[in-house]
Amino acid sequence: MAEYPEDLRYSTDHEWVRPGNESVVRIGVTEYATEQLGDIVYVQLPEVGESVTAGDACGELESTKSTSDLLAPVTGVIAAVNDAVAEAPESINTDPYGDGWLFEIEVGSEEELGELLDADAYAEHVDS
Repeated sequence: MAEYPEDLRYSTDHEWVRPGNESVVRIGVTEYATEQLGDIVYVQLPEVGESVTAGDACGELESTKSTSDLLAPVTGVIAAVNDAVAEAPESINTDPYGDGWLFEIEVGSEEELGELLDADAYAEHVDS
């Protein structure tokens, strides 16, 4: 069974958000998402400096089963991308909450973070 770290917030689209210092948050996909996708073989990340809107596609994950859009869980500007996952996309499967992080967003509105699910609510969402 997948685990959901308590210090993260979650979108219903299976992205996690790790609040950082100031207004920058780190984004990745949940262990549940990696289990559903299968082995990830390619990732397309957004560009640093690109503006993203919550709920909109900003990249892609390709797995042995399918291709899925990466959706921005919050609105803001891409502050950093994890180039290592582009070179080794399998790290998204093996360490989704660590080395498999995808990108960082400088958040436009702190309110959006409060609208994301906590670990218990996300687990409930996945189970339903």
